[in-house]
Amino acid sequence: MCGIVGYTGFREAYPILIEGLSMLEYRGYDSAGIAMINDQGLSVHKDKGKVDHLRSITNQICQGGPKIGIAHTRWATHGAPSLINSHPHCDQNNKIALVHNGIIENYARLKDKLIDDGIRFSSETDSEVLAQLIGIYYEDDLEMAVRRALLEVVGTFGIAVVAHDNPTEIIGARKGSPLVVGVGENEMLIASDASAIVRHTKKVIYLKDNNIIKLRPDQYSVTTLDNHKINAEIHNIEWDADSLAKGGFEHFMLKEIFEQPETIENAMRGRLLISEGTSRLDGLNLVLQELRGIQRIIFVACGTSWHAALVGEFMIEDIAGIPVEVEYASEFRYRNPIIDSHTLVFVISQSGETADTLAALREASHKGATVLGICNVVGSTIARETHGGVYLHAGPEIGVASTKAFTSQLTVLSLLTLLLGRMRRISHSDGVTIATALSKIPEKVRQILKQNDHIRSIAEIYAKHNNFLYLGRSYNFPVALEGALKLKEISYVHAEGYPAAEMKHGPIALIDKDMPSVILALKDAVYDKVISNIQEVNARGGSVIAIASEGDTNIQKYARHVIYIPETIAMLSPLLAVIPLQLLAYHIAAIRGCEIDQPRNLAKSVTVE
Repeated sequence: MCGIVGYTGFREAYPILIEGLSMLEYRGYDSAGIAMINDQGLSVHKDKGKVDHLRSITNQICQGGPKIGIAHTRWATHGAPSLINSHPHCDQNNKIALVHNGIIENYARLKDKLIDDGIRFSSETDSEVLAQLIGIYYEDDLEMAVRRALLEVVGTFGIAVVAHDNPTEIIGARKGSPLVVGVGENEMLIASDASAIVRHTKKVIYLKDNNIIKLRPDQYSVTTLDNHKINAEIHNIEWDADSLAKGGFEHFMLKEIFEQPETIENAMRGRLLISEGTSRLDGLNLVLQELRGIQRIIFVACGTSWHAALVGEFMIEDIAGIPVEVEYASEFRYRNPIIDSHTLVFVISQSGETADTLAALREASHKGATVLGICNVVGSTIARETHGGVYLHAGPEIGVASTKAFTSQLTVLSLLTLLLGRMRRISHSDGVTIATALSKIPEKVRQILKQNDHIRSIAEIYAKHNNFLYLGRSYNFPVALEGALKLKEISYVHAEGYPAAEMKHGPIALIDKDMPSVILALKDAVYDKVISNIQEVNARGGSVIAIASEGDTNIQKYARHVIYIPETIAMLSPLLAVIPLQLLAYHIAAIRGCEIDQPRNLAKSVTVE
């Protein structure tokens, strides 16, 4: 994996392919390459490094002429980052070139067989196995060769393939790894992400698993892997290319942190019914009677989405009185979970393509559960395969470390909590109180963002530290986990998140003057308990950075540094408390000179297990 872009049409392919790769850089990668068809056949150029370097070495030799090509940014799975392991891969006779996202699970067996048949391999990748296999089957029908090869493959794939003697045709196919096709005027594009093609067309086809598409400049056809024709639906992309620009911010992550007042509002728009004290989530596709019959909810997610699910657990159990379990998708898929007709499963994913979450979705569906999705990307696999769900409407999130998607997830979970709570146990008056408080969150986030300079000054003091402890209780324990994750992701600083009371059961041994503690100490039901935890840190020489409620001067006696946030009701406090933690992580990473939008070893959409 990671990024795919292809073009066939009336324009010069090279600038479109290079621009497309640049738009996919946010996904994280370690090498890049491009293949085009010219008068001499296939022309392939690869580089271990960034797209800009690939551009510098290909700009002169690739300009002019070719109207078709495929390109790729690679995130290493099989084989270390290197020139030979970079994509595109060709068969040994240079008849076809392939770019591939995913993992071929039976590649070793296929490779051994091909070697026995005299095929010579030049890379360590599983992807080259597929390229060689297609090359063996290719005579004059590229689609048929791809189909025959894929019928032998076990695993996941999103591929684009071109042939040396066909200067108009691209074959694409997917299973478990996303592909989107852009339909233009006498031109077609294919990519792993719509951001690579939105500048050229907003008409797109989201390929489904086991779909194969044949693209020519003026036509396309979609079939299944077993060669049944499909009438593919064309969708319109709702956002535009301007939303992919940094807008004057130094990094996409900072831009997306500052977009959160608007993205939280977008998640609520048309859904929050303040006067009725409830919410409307039409996408759930459940009648009210079905929701009333739910006796148990399971949230399944990974990473940041898992932290959002933990907050959702606190919310729903507290307000709606429904038992909730939160599962790591990577573990859920291999367990034998107990699910019955009164269990509702929610899968949460920003991209809607997370491999482990998709596998968990399918496991839950197989067991007869009603499975609903919370995701950001329209047309994603989760959006298509769940029984219903809720879009975040956060717009494209380019920074690998999720920020605005997290708060949008919390907003949607708040709306879900309000809906379920009003059905089951809270009064109209209580519902109005929650709804009113939720409506005020965007403005309160704006107030926190005004403290950006203050938070940067704190980051300057602690940027050289290599270990942090994040502590919170109740609703803000998951926020501590999320704050620690943000710091790890983008600054490469070791950070641990814990329930504050658990500190005494091991982590307290680590506390000294070189290990700062970021502690969420809001004026809520557990405030006095958290103050006691702060005193335990102070007694061992640790420094405390406190996230505190506005107007709480008492906290200044215990914390070396304080970042204040506006007060709100307890269930909504994570929406505010996480903002300073995002900014703190960002500024520490910036001071340390880290690649913030593309942190090492990470990918935006994890589409492999």
